[in-house]
Amino acid sequence: MNELTPESLHLVRDHTVYACVMGSRAFGLATEASDTDRRGVYVAPTPLFWRFEKPPTHVEGPRDEEFSWELERFCELALRANPNILECLHSPLVERVTPVGEELLSLRGAFLSRRAHTSFSRYAASQHGKLVADVRIHGAPRWKHAMHLLRLLLSCRDLLRTGRLTIDAGPHRDRLLAVRRGELSWDEAGSWMTRLAEESEAALTTTRLPEAPDHARVQDFLTRTRRASAV
Repeated sequence: MNELTPESLHLVRDHTVYACVMGSRAFGLATEASDTDRRGVYVAPTPLFWRFEKPPTHVEGPRDEEFSWELERFCELALRANPNILECLHSPLVERVTPVGEELLSLRGAFLSRRAHTSFSRYAASQHGKLVADVRIHGAPRWKHAMHLLRLLLSCRDLLRTGRLTIDAGPHRDRLLAVRRGELSWDEAGSWMTRLAEESEAALTTTRLPEAPDHARVQDFLTRTRRASAV
């Protein structure tokens, strides 16, 4: 992570265009013990790119559980269908949004494509491997992580089915929280994961999502934002 310097603090404090709450609170799965995870996007002033030392691509802090990305890095990751980035654009808990942030939010559909199936699936496979290792070593998974993996798989399946990314747990909330409490066996949770992965594969064959995101539209937005910042 980048060290929190006076410059990076200035970028987050004075140049954030979009900020939201993520994690369990945004997913509708919060408990009394849940942290408040904050995510944001800042626009580094264009003149900062004219020097040898470039502005940071991301900043951790200044508050606990707070992380922000520079706009270009954020868009780059969103075009790759990074699950965490795409979900930030769909948080129901927005804390700050400027006119530039509003335009970024208007581009949510431009970032969505069939690439999400690959990126979400790879992330899910990585997390599933960690859960399997926990079961092998400790006899049980970290149930909180199992819950969030299931929620991610639900989001992926429904995105492919509807063309819309929804991060709220909705009708699955009670069962997901039961997973978190360890009230389902690992076999039951694993079977649910397998079924969701299979349903996502089936949805991929009929999805209305485009093959690739609208790179040109995002590039135009970034170029105009950089140009305006340079004035």
